[in-house]
Amino acid sequence: MNKQEKIYVAGHRGMVGSSIVRHLQSQGYTNIVTRTHTELDLTNQAQVRDFFAQEKPAQVYLAAAKVGGIHANNAFPAEFIYQNLMMEANIIHEAFSVGVQKLLFLGSSCIYPKMAPQPMPEDALLTGTLEATNEPYAIAKIAGIKLCESYNRQYGTSHGVDYRSVMPTNLYGPGDNYHSENSHVIPALIRRFHEAKSTNAETVVIWGTGTPRREFLFVDDMAAASIHVMTVEKSTYDSYTEPMQSHINVGYGADVTIEELAHTIAKVVGYSGQIAFDRTKPDGTPRKWMDSTRISNLGWKPVVALEDGLKIAYQDFVVNQNLLRTQS
Repeated sequence: MNKQEKIYVAGHRGMVGSSIVRHLQSQGYTNIVTRTHTELDLTNQAQVRDFFAQEKPAQVYLAAAKVGGIHANNAFPAEFIYQNLMMEANIIHEAFSVGVQKLLFLGSSCIYPKMAPQPMPEDALLTGTLEATNEPYAIAKIAGIKLCESYNRQYGTSHGVDYRSVMPTNLYGPGDNYHSENSHVIPALIRRFHEAKSTNAETVVIWGTGTPRREFLFVDDMAAASIHVMTVEKSTYDSYTEPMQSHINVGYGADVTIEELAHTIAKVVGYSGQIAFDRTKPDGTPRKWMDSTRISNLGWKPVVALEDGLKIAYQDFVVNQNLLRTQS
């Protein structure tokens, strides 16, 4: 790969996008283009068209997205489907319009049916009903995959288009969202255990039975996987995918129960009180575990163990909390 090629990272301030930028820089890529939301509204087609016409990047990492937990997805379904559809449609089309041949779209494990087989293989896509709570977001991400595939099918031979998609499992790490209501399970638990430790709370109560199993991947591993997938030879990538099923799962390879996760986070945070489970509350899907055979065959493996990654995530949370206090 040409380390001087201009690369546009959409969503560079997000958890995944910022990690991709760090990894590209560490690997010697010197021509990285970014824009903040204030500088470029990705849902605005005219702005996106003008940006691509001006910058003409050679590669695009599409990590920009509106994301959130169950509460946010339930409360703002219109925003989740509209904003994600608009961002990916604008970026993918305008990238094509200026001759971008290499693009990577980042999706989500929620694209798979609620009752998908475990671990979830790529060919489970569109085989069943989606989880209702995040269906609008999932539909948008599925559309992103199909946009990439459609441009490949129509313009792959004539224009050299090679647009790829990766589907990460649950991600965590520096730059995560620790909002009290709109965050995912790991940042939510980090915040709750930190606050319980700070107030000497005797017990932390967690919704559900603690038995559902989830898979978690450290964000820097995801960034490394993204760059790896982008740099794999097209013939090799094509040998593990199909024209209408071209996405690649990226997982850790193992999962844990919510109870195991809670105890590990409590240990990392230093909370020594009791952990209780409110069994009157819903558990959600019993298991969500990605089949990562394809990316393993493409030569990539995760390197950050869960507890090690949680330690880094907690330190990031503490630093951010201190920054917020000093700024308030």
